[in-house]
Amino acid sequence: MGEVLVGACSWTDRQLLASGWYPRGRRDAEGRLRHYASRLPVVEVDAGYYALPNRRTSELWVERTPEGFRFDVKAFSLLTGHPTRAQALPADLRGSGPGRPGSGVIPSGRVSGGLLDEVWGRFADAVEPLRAAGRLGAVLFQFPPWFAPGARAEAALDACVRRAQGWPLAVEFRHPGWWEPGRAETTHALLSALGASAVGTDMAQGLPGSLPPVVPVTRPALAVVRFHGRSRAWGRGTKEDRFRYDYDVSELAARVPGLRRAAELSDELHVLFNNCCADAAVRAAETMRRLLTPPRR
Repeated sequence: MGEVLVGACSWTDRQLLASGWYPRGRRDAEGRLRHYASRLPVVEVDAGYYALPNRRTSELWVERTPEGFRFDVKAFSLLTGHPTRAQALPADLRGSGPGRPGSGVIPSGRVSGGLLDEVWGRFADAVEPLRAAGRLGAVLFQFPPWFAPGARAEAALDACVRRAQGWPLAVEFRHPGWWEPGRAETTHALLSALGASAVGTDMAQGLPGSLPPVVPVTRPALAVVRFHGRSRAWGRGTKEDRFRYDYDVSELAARVPGLRRAAELSDELHVLFNNCCADAAVRAAETMRRLLTPPRR
């Protein structure tokens, strides 16, 4: 069975910071990361979606974490076709011109080629220290709900993979059509051919945007599963409404057999909790880590 790493989708979420999970003396930027890395072996950098990361920050993350620790970095919103706040760009990229407004939101599909090239280059430079140090677990490309199966989407995926050559790439679809029964095998084959890890999910079922609780392994080097919580507010309400959920141990235990099967098919399995409710994500991660640890003989 491959190595199983369990963690949370942020170590700087404001609700986590206010929860008391970090002890006194470990609440500055360095102390928080060192404490987190002493408790859990992997974390997702969700901040990379909201603003371009920078190289110096990645260098500090390498210095503050032990060998074997992994960062899964969420790709910047502009790279996955999401509308992006102009203020999320570095100041020198907010100039005027097509797809480069100085303020407001940059609509998806209206980004100049030059701006996109520059953003890709800066994102690559920012994650390079993690890759070089062996700390980069995956770069997560989470595509929007309107990214539906079809030739156009497949072309976009192919372009993304070519740009990200050399990175451990993970892909999460938010459109349920990718994993519906009549399409799932095609999606599996597509991601396998592209050399990308499919991201499995755990979330509330029976909603219009619900994704099935599958754990597809499309790249033997790495499998990824993200637990979003089971809030019935998925797809509406605030971010806190959508992801506020406290997993019961029985709910986590029910997912263990499927996770173990995925671990048997991969060299490394990342299980990440995205349920932001005080310290609910890190508590769920620690519980799941215990459930997945084989008993000592």
